[in-house]
Amino acid sequence: MKVRVTLVAGLVALGAAGFVAQQYLADQPPLTTGSQQVDAGAVPPVTPQVSRPVAAPRGGKSGVPLVDASWVDRAARATGIPHPAVTAYARATLGAPKGCQLGWTTLAGIGFVESQHGTIDGRTLGRDGRSSSPILGPALDGGEGLAAIRASAASAALHGNPTWDHAMGPMQFIPSSWSRWSRDGDGDGVEDPHDIDDAAASAAAYLCHDGHDLTTSRGWNAAIFSYNHDNGYVNSVYAAANRYGLAVQ
Repeated sequence: MKVRVTLVAGLVALGAAGFVAQQYLADQPPLTTGSQQVDAGAVPPVTPQVSRPVAAPRGGKSGVPLVDASWVDRAARATGIPHPAVTAYARATLGAPKGCQLGWTTLAGIGFVESQHGTIDGRTLGRDGRSSSPILGPALDGGEGLAAIRASAASAALHGNPTWDHAMGPMQFIPSSWSRWSRDGDGDGVEDPHDIDDAAASAAAYLCHDGHDLTTSRGWNAAIFSYNHDNGYVNSVYAAANRYGLAVQ
């Protein structure tokens, strides 16, 4: 199936970039020619080396890392990110595969671009990690700039459309990617794309799975580019991640 991905730059400024085409090429290798060429000359965000989340002395339930509450409070105040989102990004970073070198603000950069950390369009993010109303991208019905992806019974149960799939939740996973990478980020026994804890842990698994060295510009760019095959997206995530990293040093 041919898939066309279009990034409308104005959506980022409007805070609606979570609704751009995302992950439609998730299982294909990054593009390396023409306008899609990743700029490997850019330095990686400061965040893998700076502002490592501080773990609490003891782990949480089901092996989920606990994050030091004072660190979460400091990071939330410095960045303006809701406390539940900071906690989710930090947990996912602390629980990421060894050797991945994932920075928490890389996840925060994605969370900002995709959904403003679950608060897009006036939503609020609850203490349980869920937005006040579900965040869904447009129906993937083959319209302009969109893939045509039919819903299954399983995916319809996640987004409510029996005909077409949607990108879902604060990290905007499409159902096929969610079925492969979903994780239980808060140890409640449920993997829910609308729960920022689970979505952040799943995004960490996605970014770390192919062994990119996220402390290098090439590795970081390639990992983010695999999440959404568009240089404009990579640049937007970079800007947000770097901003958060500089705020919490």
